[in-house]
Amino acid sequence: MTLTHAYAAQSATTPLAPFTFERRTPTARDVAIDILHCGVCHSDLHTAKSEWGPAVFPCVPGHEIVGRVTAIGGDVSKFKVGDIVGVGCMVDSCQHCQPCADGLEQYCDNGMTGTYNSQEQVSRANTLGGYSDHIVVFEKFVLKVSHDEKDLAAVAPLLCAGITTYSPLRHWKVGPGHKVGIVGLGGLGHMGVKIAAALGAHVVLFTTSPGKSADALRLGAKEVVVSKNADEMKAHKNSFDFILNTVAASHDLDPFLALLKMDGTMTLVGAPSTPHPSPGVFGLITKRRSIAGSMIGGIPETQEMLDFCAKHNIVSDIEVIKMSQINEAYERMLRNDVKYRFVIDMSTVQQAHK
Repeated sequence: MTLTHAYAAQSATTPLAPFTFERRTPTARDVAIDILHCGVCHSDLHTAKSEWGPAVFPCVPGHEIVGRVTAIGGDVSKFKVGDIVGVGCMVDSCQHCQPCADGLEQYCDNGMTGTYNSQEQVSRANTLGGYSDHIVVFEKFVLKVSHDEKDLAAVAPLLCAGITTYSPLRHWKVGPGHKVGIVGLGGLGHMGVKIAAALGAHVVLFTTSPGKSADALRLGAKEVVVSKNADEMKAHKNSFDFILNTVAASHDLDPFLALLKMDGTMTLVGAPSTPHPSPGVFGLITKRRSIAGSMIGGIPETQEMLDFCAKHNIVSDIEVIKMSQINEAYERMLRNDVKYRFVIDMSTVQQAHK
């Protein structure tokens, strides 16, 4: 067991504060990691405030982790001490259902083990995440990071925002010759624009904020449509192969469905706290359109995403913060006051305990 310095929520109504606990001693199959950087995901805030169902407290959020290997178990073969690695939204799964066998652990029939606020497979203890100075993870759920070390802070959000957008783009085979819409330019949307553009698609960004146009074009979009403008929307009717909707607020899906070609798909990755209004049936049946959903990717696909992003020099646009600034960061996230992801410099966590 090793003493771990972290920040935790002790209840749904109290701010995150310094917290210490014991990490398990690494087993033969484990990798011990000193955490260098941890991204701040909106899911962290939702969970800490018990907005997605009752959280288990104390809750240590954080599932966008980049760190350095400090020790390995005797059965570990893929990593060595000193390697730079990543840990995303999962740290285990049942390992025996069909999704797990297919490398789709995020869809484990028996429930994946989330990096925080989840039950470990064997001990059933509550998992505690990346707002901490180190972590111990089953080798299979550790990922190789090949980006330059100067970019490691900006790599951290790829472990959630990157794979959440990469997975549906790959599943629906987005590539050259495709017209792809990205709805929303936040933590997820800005990664969707970068990745879809790198895959060779013609990318159109949909936003309610005209002021985001310049940024969208900088990130790789070829066009920007203000979705509140009926004329701009109408000009793109029946023209999209695929739309990735990243918006995490309830909204009318019908205007976007009308933009899809026959057999086009709109995939939802945003998770609103209240349901979207039910879409009109005729918008679906008249062009055999589809609405789909997608989570993160499995471990093989997440590794593929990291390698793809390294090859194409893709990282997240970030603002680095100290651990002690996390509650302020949560407040700013609620105001959409970040471009586009906060990342914690985890060297500051022990300072915050003094």
